[in-house]
Amino acid sequence: MDHHILFEEVDFIYNPRTPFAVSALHNINVAIPSRQVTAIIGHTGSGKSTLIQHLNVLVRPTNGSVTIAGERITAQSKHGSLKPLRKKVGVVFQFPEAQLFEETVLKDVMFGPLNFGVQEEEAKRIAKEKLNLVGIEDALFERSPFELSGGQMRRVAIAGVLALEPEVLVLDEPTAGLDPLGHQRMMALFADLQKRMALTLVLVTHQMNDVAKYADNVIVMEGGTVVATGTPAAIFADEEAMAQRQLGLPHTLRFLKQVSEQTQLSIPAEQMPLTVEALATQLIQMKEANEHVR
Repeated sequence: MDHHILFEEVDFIYNPRTPFAVSALHNINVAIPSRQVTAIIGHTGSGKSTLIQHLNVLVRPTNGSVTIAGERITAQSKHGSLKPLRKKVGVVFQFPEAQLFEETVLKDVMFGPLNFGVQEEEAKRIAKEKLNLVGIEDALFERSPFELSGGQMRRVAIAGVLALEPEVLVLDEPTAGLDPLGHQRMMALFADLQKRMALTLVLVTHQMNDVAKYADNVIVMEGGTVVATGTPAAIFADEEAMAQRQLGLPHTLRFLKQVSEQTQLSIPAEQMPLTVEALATQLIQMKEANEHVR
């Protein structure tokens, strides 16, 4: 499997060699495959945020190494040499609209490419293309971003990240604060972008339904380290471990569990339905099997 990002024996300590030293990550060994969707889950304080700060090189590992697109980063890596990597990995933080600041929508999205030395006309072309891609029409380009709705502002901020044309897109709770419909639309947008642009997508989320629906791989974090990796089906199959880590199951599996308890029918792990469509099929099969038994 082609790995886009590789963590090898990574430790990260805040304020090392001081009385205020705090170990945030220890012994992280994990690979993030190229052009797939990898979800990172774990409750607050498990180390997810610190892990993703390594992805766009906001921090360097205290020990061990992180390899991104063939570039190996260690504690000794020179700060200046990391700038090109920041173009390869785009991060959409929680409430990204808080980072908007330019006087027009277009200028805000042009800011990133210009900062990386792209010429004005080309930056304008890229900005327009990315704004259209996230559903912002031309009529809004000359407006102040602060005149837009919350959802539109978030889309402009996402266009700003996409304007750097990253290979890896990291989403940190990207739908925080949105209503259910806004959440659904935003996730559908990311899924579409991932396929269309063959991106490596890293999704940090508390929403197990999104993990079930969109992820190819899951990384489970607890206490600053990786405690499990696997497909969504494999991770959710270990219901006891999920409960111990205070992580829920997707709605489909919770519903099926209730049905199974009432009908005494057990479901093999490899047939666990992770989407509503799969659940519907599974319920029909269970009903038919039940009728056949009688």
